Amino acid sequence: MKLFLISQTINQSYDSFDSAVVVADSKETAKNMHPGGGFVTQTDNSCSWCCSPEDVTVTYLGEAADSYQEPEVVCASFNAG
Repeated sequence: MKLFLISQTINQSYDSFDSAVVVADSKETAKNMHPGGGFVTQTDNSCSWCCSPEDVTVTYLGEAADSYQEPEVVCASFNAG
């Protein structure tokens, strides 16, 4: 598993996520993860993240510890309003 920084600049309103560090097996898996947990399968109607995985920037950070076996959010940045 790998560590990725996922971020977006489309939705910068209150009560939204701007970035997260996630563990995933690939860049594509990371791009589809939601900082609040789970995956974005279509559009995010909750408006707490960007509306499409196409708007997510993914940056590889390194290898995750062996204890990580499944994709998960390690830390997220939430802009509370």
